Amino acid sequence: MTGLPTLLAKIPDESKPMAALAIGSVTLVLIVLLHGAGIHAILVLHTRRLRRLRTGRPHLVTAVFLFGWAVFLMLALHIAGFAVWAYALLFLGLVPHAYDAINFAANAYTTLGFGNVDLISHWRIIAPIIGISGLFTFAWTTSVLANIVSAHRELMELLEKEREREFEMRSSLREEIWKSLQSEQSAEYATKSEEKKEAVGASILMRIRAWRELKKRIKQLREARAVEIFELRRKEREDEEKLGQGDVPDKSDKKE
Repeated sequence: MTGLPTLLAKIPDESKPMAALAIGSVTLVLIVLLHGAGIHAILVLHTRRLRRLRTGRPHLVTAVFLFGWAVFLMLALHIAGFAVWAYALLFLGLVPHAYDAINFAANAYTTLGFGNVDLISHWRIIAPIIGISGLFTFAWTTSVLANIVSAHRELMELLEKEREREFEMRSSLREEIWKSLQSEQSAEYATKSEEKKEAVGASILMRIRAWRELKKRIKQLREARAVEIFELRRKEREDEEKLGQGDVPDKSDKKE
C-alpha cells in the first residue's frame, strides 16, 4: 500500500489530473458493473419470489417483506459503491484515515459535498467522478425501484382478491359443515324416534337388542358425518392451494 502512493507522488504535477481522471474512470466503470450485477441479482430474486407468491395461498405479510428486502438490497448496493471508492482513496493514499475516506466518498457519491475532507489539488477531479458514479447508479436504481413498486402494487391487489376468495371458501366450508352436522342430528333424531316406536310393547330382551342396534346405527351416522367433514376440509385445502392458478371454482357461480 505504501508503494503505490510513492509511485503516484513521482508523477509530474501537470500529469496528475490526467492520472486522476484515468484512475477515477476505471473505478467508476467497475462500480457501475458491480451495481449492474447486483441490480440484476435483485431483479431475478424478486421475480422468482413474485412468481411463487402469485400461486398458492395469499401471503400478504410475505409480499410486504419481499418489497422491503428488495429496497434494503438496493441500499446495500449503494453502500458498497461508496465503500469501494473509500477503499480506493485509502489504497491510493489520497486520504489518510478510513473514516475520512468513507465520509468523503459518501458525501461525493450522493452529491452532497465533500464535508470537512478535501483531496490534494492535483487529484480533486476524482471527487466529481465519484459524484457522476452516484448519479449513474442512483438513476439506475430509481428506474428499477419504480418497476418493483409497480409489480408490488399489482401483487398486493392480486393477493387481496385471492384473500377474499379464500375467506369465501372458508365461509362456504363452515356452512357445509354446519349443514352436515344438522343432517346427522336429524338422522339421529329420526332413528331414535323410530326405535322408541318399535320398543312399544316389546320385551326387555327385544328392547336391549333394539338399543344395541340403535347405538350401532348412530355410530355409523357419526362416522359417515366425520368422513364427510374430513372430505370437505380436504377439498377446501386443495382449492386454497390452487388460488392464483385460475382453476378454483367460483362459489358464487355454483350458488347461481
